[in-house]
Amino acid sequence: MKRVLDFLKKAEVYYLATVEGDQPRVRPFGTINEFEGKLYIQTGKVKPTSKQLAANPKAEICAFTEGAWIRVACELVEDDRFEARRSMLDAYPNLRGMYDENDGNTQVFYMQNATATISSFGGAPIVIKF
Repeated sequence: MKRVLDFLKKAEVYYLATVEGDQPRVRPFGTINEFEGKLYIQTGKVKPTSKQLAANPKAEICAFTEGAWIRVACELVEDDRFEARRSMLDAYPNLRGMYDENDGNTQVFYMQNATATISSFGGAPIVIKF
């Protein structure tokens, strides 16, 4: 899991795919945080991403850096604890202008049943399950 975290942090931007009905939806994200041994992302409850994950928690993350790319297929599970939200915002203090642990909007999800595949043009894929 640490290798996945390091890859996504190095890439800085990853793309999160969710589904809305039968339509895939992809958008750039930048938050990735380890808390209590799990990888977390962050969004706002008012955003379509939140509604899409409530209807179907299956998601995929994709990023590219230094000639390699990662795909992480997972289920995103909401963690509504104050401590989880605070950990994310402490890791990304620049978000505090838009989000607060107690604002009723900040939402964090952890990856469950995750399979990450790291690929490049020069070698065999590396598969990491967590």
